[in-house]
Amino acid sequence: MYERHFGLNASPFSLTPDTDYYFSYSDHQEALNVLLVALRMGEGFLKITGEVGTGKTLICRKLLNTLADEGMVTAYIPNPYLTPSALRHSLAEELGVDYPLNIGGHRALQRIYGRLMALKAEGRQVVLLLDEAQALPEETLEAIRLLTNLETEKSKLLQVVLFGQPELDRHLERPSVRQLRQRITFSHAIHPLNREGCRGYVRHRTRIAGHNGDTLFSDQALEWLCRGSRGIPRLINILAHKSLLAAYGEGRPQVDKGHVRRAIADTEGVSRQRNGLMRLWQSLFNRQTPVVVRGRG
Repeated sequence: MYERHFGLNASPFSLTPDTDYYFSYSDHQEALNVLLVALRMGEGFLKITGEVGTGKTLICRKLLNTLADEGMVTAYIPNPYLTPSALRHSLAEELGVDYPLNIGGHRALQRIYGRLMALKAEGRQVVLLLDEAQALPEETLEAIRLLTNLETEKSKLLQVVLFGQPELDRHLERPSVRQLRQRITFSHAIHPLNREGCRGYVRHRTRIAGHNGDTLFSDQALEWLCRGSRGIPRLINILAHKSLLAAYGEGRPQVDKGHVRRAIADTEGVSRQRNGLMRLWQSLFNRQTPVVVRGRG
């Protein structure tokens, strides 16, 4: 809608996790580096956690692309709220294994094991990536642990990466899943962007979308954007998109703080923060009100 007005080739703040817009923020890049190093070493179980909207899925997609470029075989399951049998079937589909749904779990594992052995003979590593892993039922967590038992005398046949919200850590603290928890060799927690990271993120995405220069958002607009989003990339995208719409609606060439404030007031995801901002705005307004009244008197 507003792309031509601002000299953009595409919408820079889409919520779709597009790896072309991947921003190499230090915390996110560290998570990606930890995963790549551990997987290349053949480690069996890895874990990445982060709050909603902090960029876990984008890191997962970036990892998938990198592993594919290195010739690894990947199986990606975006919604792991599955029974153990459904998980095995999803993994089999990802690996190109065909088996009827009504066969038992043992026979299904045999077919998966056969495919993993064939890929191993070709010199190819296999990595299973599970997004939203905090939703995994306990019996499915146990099924994943059993899958990681598939190994040769020298190496694992299947490596697993769990991406999940902080609730995943609490689930893994339960005594009933301690065997799985002990197998996690590397983990990393993703945090929101700091102020400089937030500014860099916005400028990076607008440049990738085709904007020349750093003037699409004013300095004050960026400051309010960082405060309102609390450094959470998904909220940055929502607020920045709404701010651009507001500036476009007024025919303005640049987003200013007023546009961002309107976006904040219109976004439920920042309601907790919005109350504090509204009190700040009200206090500033109240300071000016007596001056206006006396001027009229």
